[in-house]
Amino acid sequence: MSLIDHTHRPDAQSWVASANSADTEFPIQNLPYGLFRRAGSNESARVGIAIGTQILDLHRASALGKWSSAVQVLLQPLGQGDLNAFMAQPAALRRQLRHALFDALLAGSPQEAALRPALVAQAEAQMAVPCRIGDYTDFYTGIHHATTVGKLFRPDNPLLPNYKWVPIGYHGRSSSIGVSGGTVRRPLGQLKAPDADVPTFSACKRLDYELELGVFVAAGNALGEPIAMQDADEHLFGVTLLNDWSARDVQGWEYQPLGPFLAKNFATTLSPWIVSMDALEPFRTAFAHPPEDPQPLPYIDSAKNRAEGGYDIELEVWLQTAQMRAQGLPATRLMRSNFKHAYWTLAQMLTHHASNGCNLQPGDLMGTGTQSGPQAGEGGSMLELSLGGKQDLTLPNGETRKFLADGDTVILRGYAQREGARRIGFGDCSATITAAPALA
Repeated sequence: MSLIDHTHRPDAQSWVASANSADTEFPIQNLPYGLFRRAGSNESARVGIAIGTQILDLHRASALGKWSSAVQVLLQPLGQGDLNAFMAQPAALRRQLRHALFDALLAGSPQEAALRPALVAQAEAQMAVPCRIGDYTDFYTGIHHATTVGKLFRPDNPLLPNYKWVPIGYHGRSSSIGVSGGTVRRPLGQLKAPDADVPTFSACKRLDYELELGVFVAAGNALGEPIAMQDADEHLFGVTLLNDWSARDVQGWEYQPLGPFLAKNFATTLSPWIVSMDALEPFRTAFAHPPEDPQPLPYIDSAKNRAEGGYDIELEVWLQTAQMRAQGLPATRLMRSNFKHAYWTLAQMLTHHASNGCNLQPGDLMGTGTQSGPQAGEGGSMLELSLGGKQDLTLPNGETRKFLADGDTVILRGYAQREGARRIGFGDCSATITAAPALA
């Protein structure tokens, strides 16, 4: 059953004028959730809705607006900064609040006068990680990334036999997740050169980004109780951009025989806004594995997933070096890809994650893995674009990169657009590299 409704009307306009701009990421059809406080204030964090260049402060909106008693109950935890409590609500109630907020922000709404004082300019807001993230799991759904990286290490066998049968993932660390606009300190780690007899402990020399989406869990499941594929959408809350920073030289040495450890857990950066699954409804796409590939086992397959399990989301990586900033030069785009090329869907990731009875909780985060495109130059990491460090990337100002340098700012961007729907975006996911700590 289609969940496209009046909140997706492409011609809908808001009384918040900036939401009607053709280039805004946050028109009234989007309404993503974020956690913020006014910059420089000591007020408590509260959940807000991005609308144009503004934020609707749900703490103040709850008090100033006229809402039904049912909507007032839904707004209460959001006004207190508790997005997790709202995530735990059934999808129908989350949709009810979306409808109420859309109607209140619609041009001509009788709520305009009451809600105008609840607007805060995004430029005046200090954003935070949008919710409590209890657990973080990173998947490996980008088959073009997996193939390209696999060729660097196993030219004759780039994809291991299980890749086309099971959504591969590993458990990350939620404590080092930060929000866009901050810094990432170059990590120290144990490294071993191919021609060295013993490893050394020093600053990472092959620091990299990974272009991913982050998916937040809504209502979870009890320990020991799997989530059926037909119920997966009920348990998905929304999507953000995610940069899974990677120390490639540390990774190459420690990645034997288990999985990612210190090469991955030093930092993960999220964009500050969570775009709800409801907002992404118009951008669903058909999904299928190539007919010559193994087809999904029944527990991660469904008619709905085949018909509309994919999402058409354009993704980009931009880079601005310290020298470019000093010269007044803007960031340059390194690549572009699309999430529709992912080998597994969001529903399959969630269903597989819970298939052994693992208990997911509201606010748990799942990374999709690096989203590279099928064409040369569409790699979602420096590892791919530089062919494992063998090829320089030449930037417009003449600088070159194989991996990231101190002072580099990496910016992930994403948006969904389709004929007959309003283009929506995710907000920048950015961070700047700072130098490693001094060795003792």
